Amino acid sequence: MDFKVLFSPIRIGNMEVPNRFVVPPMGTNLANPDGTVGQQFIDYWVARAKGGWGLLIVEITAIDPLGKAIPYQPGLWDDSFIPGFKKLVDTVHRYGAKIAVQLHHAGRQTSSQITGKQPVAPSPVPCLVSKEMPRELSTDEVYELIGKFGDAAMRAREAGFDAVEVHGAHGYLIAQFMSLHSNKRVDEFGGMFHNRIRFPVEIIKDIRRKVGGSYPIIFRMSADEKVTGGRTVGESRAAARVMEDAGVDALHVSIGVYGSMQYIVAPADVPPGYILPDAEEIKKAVSVPVIGVGRINDPVLAKDAILTGKADLLAWGRQSLADPETPNKVAAGLIDEISPCIACNQGCIGYIFNPNKIKATCLVNPFCGREGKMKIQPATSKKKVVIVGGGPGGLEAAWIAAARGHRVILFEKDSVPGGQFRVGAIAPAKQDIAKAISFYTHMGKKYGVEYRFGVEAKAEQIIEENPDVVIIATGAVPDILDIPGVDNPRVVTSSEILLGLKDPGTRVLIIGGGMVGSETADLLSEHGHEVTIVEMLPEIGRDVQEAVRYFLFKRLEEKRVTVYTNTKVIEFLTDGVKAEKDGKEISLTGFDTIIIAVGAKSVNNLKQELDGKVPELYVIGDALEPRKAIEAIEEGASVAIKL
Repeated sequence: MDFKVLFSPIRIGNMEVPNRFVVPPMGTNLANPDGTVGQQFIDYWVARAKGGWGLLIVEITAIDPLGKAIPYQPGLWDDSFIPGFKKLVDTVHRYGAKIAVQLHHAGRQTSSQITGKQPVAPSPVPCLVSKEMPRELSTDEVYELIGKFGDAAMRAREAGFDAVEVHGAHGYLIAQFMSLHSNKRVDEFGGMFHNRIRFPVEIIKDIRRKVGGSYPIIFRMSADEKVTGGRTVGESRAAARVMEDAGVDALHVSIGVYGSMQYIVAPADVPPGYILPDAEEIKKAVSVPVIGVGRINDPVLAKDAILTGKADLLAWGRQSLADPETPNKVAAGLIDEISPCIACNQGCIGYIFNPNKIKATCLVNPFCGREGKMKIQPATSKKKVVIVGGGPGGLEAAWIAAARGHRVILFEKDSVPGGQFRVGAIAPAKQDIAKAISFYTHMGKKYGVEYRFGVEAKAEQIIEENPDVVIIATGAVPDILDIPGVDNPRVVTSSEILLGLKDPGTRVLIIGGGMVGSETADLLSEHGHEVTIVEMLPEIGRDVQEAVRYFLFKRLEEKRVTVYTNTKVIEFLTDGVKAEKDGKEISLTGFDTIIIAVGAKSVNNLKQELDGKVPELYVIGDALEPRKAIEAIEEGASVAIKL
């Protein structure tokens, strides 16, 4: 397929971008704790420069330490940051990419835990998510911040950046001034539209004065904030014209604020290219280039967006995390070798806001954020590797080990690959998981993995292969509750339902409201079944990522799924269960099927049988301990790169 339009150059001001592929400024927490640029940060960006992206926009870079939104956010509030950024820029330029830096202040969308002080904002109105009351900025302080944006831009130019992007999107400080949702001021920075937009206009003017008339300035904005009283596309069109008149050379059109985060990092519930109609509206209003964004993850979609005039450049966001080599692979026609973003939000936004993880990565690409430490390199000693289990961990380990030159045999008892990952792809809005399974198996075939599907490997069979290495990735099976009456023929597992092995009947009772139970309810209710969920915790879906949960819960409510929380099953009845809720015994009856979705237990009998009988033995994924696919894939990659 011809993708020449994606590789045609385009100018932003006096900067010529070699193609239409953009890596947008996604927060990663990969900077040093003091905001300086270290090797991990450089490795991340250099991997994408090598991958063929035309324009890299370095993530939210604070113009003031009180404006940080995440703990390990880069900064440009004084000259000490310049040397690290210069090293980054110089390295990126070796690969032909252009690189900009995004100037940012979080305003109310941060917390005193991150900055050490009370957040500041146009008005004392808390963020819908962080909820901490901000302090209203005085008029003099507003003008001081305008100068700080300009000073940071000067430092960016001195570091060698090709352009700067001013972050006026996603509900951060500039967006807070522009929106009636958050701006309740009565001075020259509040009230009427021309006053609310004064803050970004003065920032652009100050930057222009300090960096010169030809230095490219990009402005990022949310066309639709998706909150009550927030800016909509109509007002954003007017704002775009004003920003162009103020001296902006390109507009980067996104969506949402923290209170509508499910649209900023939309899961697979939202179609690819979902923000492109907004970008198209903004493009009609201005003459400068427009960068579109919003689940851009397929070159065919990208080509159509450019050819139909929806945008001039495209920011591929999470796809650039999933595969930093995406542009190079598109150029070479290696579409099947592109590691796909499945919009799960687990390793990217999920890790950033998880205090136990902090640093961003990617479920399908565990090398993301670890580019300097995890590398696929030729093995010094070629080995015969037997992998038992074709779930995500086993598939990942197989293709990477084979790519390094090892001879790999993978046994999978099912006739098709994927394991529980494949089961997970069946529920509504989880279809992109199938793309990942296809990618892993395609890469395995490319590098010569010998797949033996439909074969449940026994210890004797494995030993007969005389392997140097055995990786046990046999996964887990649904856990069955040890409760009286569980042997009832109406009791089935969620896997049996999702795989179509059992007929659920009309009325269905699901025991367990975690991710598996909730998604099973989603599927069945979509197909017209009457569904009830019983969960012993105070709420369902606790293990579901927030943006995913938003759309999932919305569907469950629309389909009128009945939910009993704080409810513990104590006995299975012929057509239902006896349970205890809030200290009282209740009976739920009249169901055709009772589905158990209460977790999983490891399948790893082979470990004991093979211990001491093969030179190297590893256990990964659910076979080690039932968890999520992201851990299994990471473990599979980690084992494969060290063999």
